[in-house]
Amino acid sequence: MSAILIATLLLAASSERPARLVEGAEAPARITRATVLIPDEGPPVVVYAAMNLTDRQIDTITVMAFVFKADGTPKARQTAPGRRNLEPHETKYSTLVLDGADVEPSDVIVIGINQTQYAGSSTWWRTDLRPAAEALVPLRKP
Repeated sequence: MSAILIATLLLAASSERPARLVEGAEAPARITRATVLIPDEGPPVVVYAAMNLTDRQIDTITVMAFVFKADGTPKARQTAPGRRNLEPHETKYSTLVLDGADVEPSDVIVIGINQTQYAGSSTWWRTDLRPAAEALVPLRKP
């Protein structure tokens, strides 16, 4: 994603807040930073940095975001293709549009990488991020 597009997103946002980060065990890549941009119109957008933690080129990552109500109740889950072609130890920025459900100002957003495929390989690294995401936003009793 170009720096111009990211700058445009930042300027168009009426507010922003950090997203919480989650990762699976022995992940070959991770989200190192994520910010939720909330525009005056349209769905929120998560701008995130994905980093290759290995000495091998990564062909594809898949990103998963969870939306929780403030009390910890799961509200939505959204999966999307993330970055392509991450060189060894490289970090690239990308976005995820949260258009799967309405996001309220009090909602908590959690994001992580749930799948990775190395270049030239047909094998995927996969993880279930849901338990770790739920642990970050525990359900509160009324």
